Amino acid sequence: MYIPESKVQSVLTYAALIPAIGQALMDYSAGKVEQPLRQIIQVKDEAGSPIGWFATMPVVAGSFMAVKTVTFYPGNMTLPTHQATIELMNRATGESLAVMDGRLITEMRTAAVSAVAAQALAPEARTLGIVGSGVQARSHIEALREVCPAFRTAGSVRVWSRNSENASILALESGAVAVPIEEAAASDVVVTVTSATTPVLFGKWLEANSLVIAVGAVGPNLRELDDEVMRGTLIAESRQGSENESGDVILSGARVYAEIGEVLAGKVSVPTGRKVFKSLGMGVEDLTGAVLTWQTLQNS
Repeated sequence: MYIPESKVQSVLTYAALIPAIGQALMDYSAGKVEQPLRQIIQVKDEAGSPIGWFATMPVVAGSFMAVKTVTFYPGNMTLPTHQATIELMNRATGESLAVMDGRLITEMRTAAVSAVAAQALAPEARTLGIVGSGVQARSHIEALREVCPAFRTAGSVRVWSRNSENASILALESGAVAVPIEEAAASDVVVTVTSATTPVLFGKWLEANSLVIAVGAVGPNLRELDDEVMRGTLIAESRQGSENESGDVILSGARVYAEIGEVLAGKVSVPTGRKVFKSLGMGVEDLTGAVLTWQTLQNS
């Protein structure tokens, strides 16, 4: 069975995905998921010039196995910069159950992880700052509004982008407000979803008890956040991932306080003061979205 993006879009919802992702994160932190670090190859054209990245992400969890292949081609103009395919398999037999387009699943599970983190770490938040104006900025506004009703009120969502025109378009589409970065950073929850390679968010702009959800800068030499931001208590999606794949963590020398799955399971308390949640994306999240999609289609 091949499942195109149009069918994924017709059945996958944040209302179902967010709690499923929360359970998957708890399972991961409890050692119930087998998942190595993603394998990444830099792709060059025939002349030897770098043009993109190619990654594979296998995972075994529950009754299923999956592998996602994903590409990132920043120069794409007519195609999405991120493209992905997920194969879902039966754990007991190794049988292939479905192959599906993974672009939307990747988009939605990334935002769902952030929604889980915001719900757990900043339940009283009233304002949301979005740093960035691309696909993930849009999906994060939608997902976070699912769990934080306060973000649905006028003026509660503030958007900044290096491209001011894109920020204005996003604000108009989503009912947000386009603002200077200092104002976006002064929100209760600040989400960074940029393609930055050096810091764009600085700790001097943040409120004392804010939550920063860092989604971009996936790579050991890439950063979105300065060292002052990283002095907040660090909660990771995955210790292993943060310590090997996050330049914000590696280059700042920050130490992981806990994984979000440990917080969700009540194994550690929610810290006070400023918090930083680092999200990098994991195979178990792709598997979770793929299983929900496949099961819903099977039952429809």
